[in-house]
Amino acid sequence: MSTHILVVDDEPDISALVAYHLARASYRVRTAADGLEAIRAVEAEPPDLIVLDLMLPGMSGLDVLEELRRRDETRDVPVLLLTARRAEEDRIAGLRLGADDYLAKPFSPQELVLRVGAILRRVQQSPPAAKSGKVVRLGPFLVDVAGARAEVGGEVLDLTPTEFRLLLTLLERRGRVQSRRQLLEAVWEVTANIATRTVDMHVQRLRIKLGDAADWIETVRGFGYRFRTEPPTG
Repeated sequence: MSTHILVVDDEPDISALVAYHLARASYRVRTAADGLEAIRAVEAEPPDLIVLDLMLPGMSGLDVLEELRRRDETRDVPVLLLTARRAEEDRIAGLRLGADDYLAKPFSPQELVLRVGAILRRVQQSPPAAKSGKVVRLGPFLVDVAGARAEVGGEVLDLTPTEFRLLLTLLERRGRVQSRRQLLEAVWEVTANIATRTVDMHVQRLRIKLGDAADWIETVRGFGYRFRTEPPTG
């Protein structure tokens, strides 16, 4: 069965355009015109990915995303946000709620198809450099690559697939500064020129989940991020 994508947008022309290009790329597409219709569609048949407009009547896109992340059965469904170009606060809020990426309107349909493909690859494929039985350990961290499981201080972390890949990438490259571009290419598998806020917000979300171990991820101003090789001090 082909990959199932739900497109949620209240503008019929945009919804039809997105659906057309995704269908041409061999995806099975359904559409919803508002938030409540989207929730009902997800309940009837959970999709493999959701393309979600933030500016919806009634129940906003952020409300839909929050509801999806609240439910166990939909918390890991990847979401690509469609936003107004100047709506930075909404984009940040969406990333904080667990969106996987965003695309600002007006957008290139071809870029949208590429973004969808990149998200699905990193969700559906095994973690990068996965090897049978491979385990990465450093300080309080333990990452079971094949099992896609991460622990800190013996506690299992509740990570999304993207957060897991981000943590693993930083751990494997510990001691080396990773630019936002390098992280985009390694974690998101994206080489196009897209906004770096995506990386920043995912690092911030990962730090929140790491709790007291958050300072192992060091911000190198003007360059990017580095995973420490020694316990942070102070």
